Amino acid sequence: QVQLVESGGGLVQAGGSLRLSCAASGSIFSINVISWYRQAPGKQRELVASLSSGGSTSYADSVKGRFTISGDNAMKAGYLQMNSLKPEDTAVYHCVVRIESTRVWGQGTQVTVSS
Repeated sequence: QVQLVESGGGLVQAGGSLRLSCAASGSIFSINVISWYRQAPGKQRELVASLSSGGSTSYADSVKGRFTISGDNAMKAGYLQMNSLKPEDTAVYHCVVRIESTRVWGQGTQVTVSS
């Protein structure tokens, strides 16, 4: 019943910025955590950032200082501001939310950073 739709991916040059959005639709009681994962070919899936409903944030060391996760006040949408992008940031980025006891994954959005 709950669907996540990511947007904002694209092709940028190294040093550029992108802002990813994650919109939740359907029957939503409560979103406790919004997270962003990324998956690049030949690499392990990586947790990039997380935002808890209480406002706590967490970032992977590889993106800390460059990426910022945020959400709207109702926690119905999440965002990932990505600055100072590097070619190694190239991946499919997935929004993941925890709704009560269930995790819901978005379909992913491609981010490509050229040198």
